[in-house]
Amino acid sequence: MEFNLSEEQSLLIETTKSFVKNELLQHEELLEKTDNLPKELYQEIKKKSQEVGLYACNMPTEYGGGGLNAFDLTLVEKELGFTSLALAEIAWRPQNILMACNGKLIDEYLKPATTGERKDCIAMTEPGAGSDLRGMKTNAVLSGDDWIINGTKHFISNAHISDFVVLFASTGKDEKGRNLLSCFLVDLDLPGVEVAKGYDCVSHRGYVNNIIHFNDCKIPAVNILGEKDKGFELMNTWLEATRLTVAATSVSRAERAFDIALDWSANRKQFGKVIGKFQGVSFKLADMATEIKL
Repeated sequence: MEFNLSEEQSLLIETTKSFVKNELLQHEELLEKTDNLPKELYQEIKKKSQEVGLYACNMPTEYGGGGLNAFDLTLVEKELGFTSLALAEIAWRPQNILMACNGKLIDEYLKPATTGERKDCIAMTEPGAGSDLRGMKTNAVLSGDDWIINGTKHFISNAHISDFVVLFASTGKDEKGRNLLSCFLVDLDLPGVEVAKGYDCVSHRGYVNNIIHFNDCKIPAVNILGEKDKGFELMNTWLEATRLTVAATSVSRAERAFDIALDWSANRKQFGKVIGKFQGVSFKLADMATEIKL
């Protein structure tokens, strides 16, 4: 079995690494000082990410995306993880669950999300339902040709600059009385939708999360992804790859933290020598490097 990366994969890594170094890292200090990502800077970086092919690199080529598979996308995510989350997310990779769109939903949501004309976010987490998705209280009820949605989602990344949300809501109960979930596409400018300020983060400067309130929000019946009550099946089909990308991003952040610690230990002096010369420090650095690599 061949474990070496292909020439194309190596080029993909170098392209992303170069983009991070030349277009993103220089803006980290601004975000650290202001905790704000200027709109002009966002648009500038977005355009550059489209030019190098990173924007929507996970989406189908027939709609203008890069067509990367799960492994190749993981390679990209790892390199983007080296920089600030707020900056890395400008080179947006739309929710791959949008590939479940069919009919007119392709033209209304999938295609414009891929080209950058519209931006998506995803909403599952609620104040009382995080890991326990069956505990969500947001619900959608079919009324004629419309779904009526009520409930609240929180910790929703970048909803304030998104055009629509991929929303999971309860649409019924199973034989054991547990919630059955369905997935919907909801425009954020509809009546009955409020995108509110979220929570301040200890880290991730410049990154914004939001709270979204739905109050008798009405959407067309066709704005459902997949089948009614089959939300968990949809998640298993399309969202599994995020486990890989989150892991890869975490490794990259650990490598960044290690680089900073190593640089500090090589330059900070105490008792007449750099602190990296002390075994108490060098042992910790060795343990860090080992855990990251393994």
